[in-house]
Amino acid sequence: MTKRLRNHAVSGLRTAGLAVALMVLAALAASPARADRCDDTAKQLAGAIDGLKIGITAANYIYLSHPAAKELSLGCRGQNFSIELYAKTDRKPKPEFFNLVASAAAVIFTVPKDDTATGTSRCIKRMGILRGDKVSMRFRRLNMECSRTKTEASIVVTRGKDE
Repeated sequence: MTKRLRNHAVSGLRTAGLAVALMVLAALAASPARADRCDDTAKQLAGAIDGLKIGITAANYIYLSHPAAKELSLGCRGQNFSIELYAKTDRKPKPEFFNLVASAAAVIFTVPKDDTATGTSRCIKRMGILRGDKVSMRFRRLNMECSRTKTEASIVVTRGKDE
């Protein structure tokens, strides 16, 4: 009789384990699919900025397009940053470009637009004879790196992983 009770107890444990496994599987299957944080941010940008279109996604970068920029991309989860905004335009940026970068950085990093506008314009305008064609600066907990060639200027705005 003890052998029979032991077999019954083992069988009960197997059934309970199977039931728990099925509940966990059902809970995972029932939860809605969650989009990546980077995709959510890109959708917020498209909704907040007129004329911004979402392009292809490749290797943690979402390529965006806007008439004020030659190139525009949103990068997610790099080695030293959690999220990155990259924008490129002509060597002499127009006010529309500054407005685009300031608006995008304000949405991405949840910083007031006035602060991002000040930081991006300072970074790009600092490039020149005295400071050279590559300027790195920090403004309002954002890292900004501006560079230019003979025909183009670009800015990369990031926030470190530890912030």
